[in-house]
Amino acid sequence: MDTDFSLIRRMKSGEEESFDTFVRKYYPDILKYCHYHGPRSCGEDLTQEVFIRFFQNLSGYSHIGKARNYLYTIAANLCRDAYKKKTEIPSEFPAEGQRAPEARTSGALESEGDPADRLSEKLLIEAALAKLSEEMREVIVRPYFQDMKLRDMAAVLKISLPLVKYRLSRAKKQLEALLREEEEA
Repeated sequence: MDTDFSLIRRMKSGEEESFDTFVRKYYPDILKYCHYHGPRSCGEDLTQEVFIRFFQNLSGYSHIGKARNYLYTIAANLCRDAYKKKTEIPSEFPAEGQRAPEARTSGALESEGDPADRLSEKLLIEAALAKLSEEMREVIVRPYFQDMKLRDMAAVLKISLPLVKYRLSRAKKQLEALLREEEEA
């Protein structure tokens, strides 16, 4: 039997421990998603809001597919709404000759070598990802940073599997071109 199905059934019956288990199981993935797709300063808040909305609508939730996909759908909607409401403006700009504050990136980009080189690589990738359209960014971030399968992506994005593959291919090419531009600059 599906572990999510039994977990959701226990949550619907009011078992407190099952709520904690559910949050511990999915919180890291949803947090990672919200950090990449929502305004940077709102990642934790958006993640908490995802779970609040899920639990508020739990009585009407019918477990058909994967609960994870449903959480990603809620997160995508919240991140989209957050971008509409808030545009990030840096509170401080570095003075001439100073380094800009370090950007937060996923541990998925960790590599061997000098920490300065790793930071530089992370910043390049982050800058290139930010230049992609939301559509392209979603299909590149999910499989590489969130370990999401293409079939699951199709379900979450509500598009066909061939379209996911096509977008992923286009996103890779765009990202490679942007990375080359960033390195040359």
